[in-house]
Amino acid sequence: MILADRLYACMQTSELEELLEGQTETQSLEFKGSCAWEARTFAKDILAMANVRDGGWIVVGVEDGTYKRQGLSEVQIRTFDQETMQDQMAEYADPFVSIQVFTPDDKEGRHYVVIKVRPFDDVPVICKKDGLDLQQGAVYYRGKSRRPESARIRNSYDVRDLIELATVRMMRRKTEIGFTVIPSDKQKLDSELQGL
Repeated sequence: MILADRLYACMQTSELEELLEGQTETQSLEFKGSCAWEARTFAKDILAMANVRDGGWIVVGVEDGTYKRQGLSEVQIRTFDQETMQDQMAEYADPFVSIQVFTPDDKEGRHYVVIKVRPFDDVPVICKKDGLDLQQGAVYYRGKSRRPESARIRNSYDVRDLIELATVRMMRRKTEIGFTVIPSDKQKLDSELQGL
């Protein structure tokens, strides 16, 4: 790592290599070419990944489409300040989106930024500000039924998937804070949740 661990969370080279290994984007993995942080450039992907079941990863320093490893310069990496990023994303996301920033090196020593986007807690994230490729009031998502991309929800399948996920999250949260579920229903619920 080229920057102090006190500024960025630690991620091992082996963990980065696992993300890079498949050289393809998925519902929860997005690659971005070498660039500095700009909220408007990353907002759509962060909003969409916050609405995916387990959140997602954005790896910066990999050419989109060709998946060629480029890496980032130290100057580019310094622009990915986690607190600044969180503050800027708060302008776009309702409710708040939680991210974590890592700065690992690959096995050849190239430097990357990896943004871990945490999934929403109770309710899906809605865009609250127009921006580059963003529309206020829209819900962004990375659907399973098409090529992985961050886009506005466009079909009933994705809407149902997101509503189901939100319902499950709300039910889990309610049981965590003390609401009771009938034991036989809880067992059924837990087995159904495993499939989501």
